[in-house]
Amino acid sequence: MAGVMFSFYNFASLIDLNIGIADRLDENRSESFTILFCDFTKVPQALIDANLPSLLRTSDSIVHCDHYYFFVMPYTDRYGTGIVKRMIEELFATSIPSSAVCYPSNGENSTELLESLHVEAKKTTRIDLDCLYSALNKAP
Repeated sequence: MAGVMFSFYNFASLIDLNIGIADRLDENRSESFTILFCDFTKVPQALIDANLPSLLRTSDSIVHCDHYYFFVMPYTDRYGTGIVKRMIEELFATSIPSSAVCYPSNGENSTELLESLHVEAKKTTRIDLDCLYSALNKAP
C-alpha cells in the first residue's frame, strides 16, 4: 500500500479527474470518493514522510500545503474515512484535527467540493483553509 503524492497546485485537477472517473464508473452516484483534510502541525515532518504514504492505498492521492494534508480516496465513504483517520491517529499517537467532504453529496465539481471543505474545516476544527483558494486560482 502506498498513497501517491501530487502537487498542491494540481489539487483541483486531481479532484476533477476523480469526478470524471466516478461519473464513468459509479451509476448510482453514492459517495464516490471522499476528500479528507488533516492538520499535521503536531507531527514531525520526517515522521510524516516516512510513514504516511504506506498507510494509504495506491489508488489514494495525497496533496499538501505546509502541514495541511489532503487525501482523495476513491470508493471511500464517510465511514471508511473515519477508519483511515483512526489509523492515522494511531500511527502518529496523537489526535489529528480533520474534516471531510464527499462527492457528490458535498459538491458536484472541484470548486464546490473545496469550498465545502473550507467551510467544514472552519466549523469542525476552527482552521481557515485559505490555501484552498490558491488551488482554485482564486483570491480568498
